[in-house]
Amino acid sequence: MNRSQKPALLVAMIMATAVLPLRAHAQTTPVGLWKSIDDETKTEKSLVRIVDASGMLTGRIEKLLDPTKQDAKCDKCGDARKDQPVLGMTIITGVRAGSNPSVWEGGEILDPNNGKSYKVRLKPVDGGQKLEVRGYVGAPMLGRSQTWIRVE
Repeated sequence: MNRSQKPALLVAMIMATAVLPLRAHAQTTPVGLWKSIDDETKTEKSLVRIVDASGMLTGRIEKLLDPTKQDAKCDKCGDARKDQPVLGMTIITGVRAGSNPSVWEGGEILDPNNGKSYKVRLKPVDGGQKLEVRGYVGAPMLGRSQTWIRVE
């Protein structure tokens, strides 16, 4: 390597390492595509895409993994989602960053299997590769959790 190449290589290395913290931070938010895992049966259920719209997170079912449930409807829902297709349904609404920067909360999550909505807390773990999804009534200790796996 000659002298004229060294400064260019140094600049490239600095730029590459400067981007790493930003990428790591981006992965520690709930934003992305997640594989939901049933907390009781431990089976993979769906792919849920969580997006950020002006600081408010929402999540929509993008794919159902059980081929026999592709036409499933939310027959137990009590709101506007009653008898609507589960595929494409928004199941997470109103979630915002909490006082703890690693926790998002304040919204609701719908369980299409029973039609009930719960308060929700989302917490990325394992460097953002997993997402603890806690649905609860009242206090967070009165609920159940699922661990979702990041797909992208």
